Amino acid sequence: MTDVRTTASAPANTVMQGVAIMLFAMVILPGMDVIAKYLAVYEGMSPGQVTFYRFFFQLVATLPMLLSAGGLQALKAKRPFANLLRGMLLAIAALFFFISVKYMPLADAFAIYFVEPFILTCLSALILKEKVGWRRWLAIVVGFGGAMIVIQPSFVAFGATALLPVACAFVFACYLLLNRAVGTGDTPLTMQTVAGIGGTLTMALIILIGNGMGVADFAPSLPKTALGWGLVVVLGALSGYGHLLVVKAFRAAPVSLLAPFHYFEIVTATALGYLIFSDFPSISKWLGIAIIVGSGLFIIWRERVAGRRAAN
Repeated sequence: MTDVRTTASAPANTVMQGVAIMLFAMVILPGMDVIAKYLAVYEGMSPGQVTFYRFFFQLVATLPMLLSAGGLQALKAKRPFANLLRGMLLAIAALFFFISVKYMPLADAFAIYFVEPFILTCLSALILKEKVGWRRWLAIVVGFGGAMIVIQPSFVAFGATALLPVACAFVFACYLLLNRAVGTGDTPLTMQTVAGIGGTLTMALIILIGNGMGVADFAPSLPKTALGWGLVVVLGALSGYGHLLVVKAFRAAPVSLLAPFHYFEIVTATALGYLIFSDFPSISKWLGIAIIVGSGLFIIWRERVAGRRAAN
């Protein structure tokens, strides 16, 4: 899952740099979900504990950079509550996704998760009163139809777990909607660090409550091997630095150009899922993935057209 923020248009000589950074980020970020699945399947860790480590070691990775760049003053976010809330939403979204990949193939979970642009468009229309034309509404309906093609066999095989990527997409869309509503204000490094604090605290509370209720997927757990300990550190580092790469890419190149590359995550996730877990989507699921991606790309294109019209 990636954190994408919009920026103004960039100078022409930085565009290819932005594209290269974005592609690199889309190659490495699915590694977070591969690690989460590996820790759950082979290290016996609960998804709740894995999510906690994801944010804790993100904080460990980004805090030294923040302090070296601006000292303790840099920790004083202009919008501390908003950034903590961002971290809370990201933690809940990550938890939903990490539980889903424990039981489901990576490509299936990613494909279903990519209904997020459709959900975000709906929420923007309903809450922010953004104008959405009939073409984008049609693309949303078609995109959800593609998601149903992926969800239906997954639901038969995995039950309600197959709906967790949808829940993840909804929470992440709320996170992006919050970004639109309050703006950025703080530096990306400050936002990542404070979000790491919010996510770590949220997951500590969820583990405490969930374990008290006897929920296995929230049980406190530790890696069994040295490799497992190394992977939880890498998980946090990928989260912290990977999302900073995405922010850097969107500062170097226009959003309308880079947004379609977000779907490259499906390619990386499918390849890694096949190489590490021997998971590969069926033909029907490939059809659903194609419909989801096609509909998402159409929405991106329509938003680009609408943006140009508004600028003229």
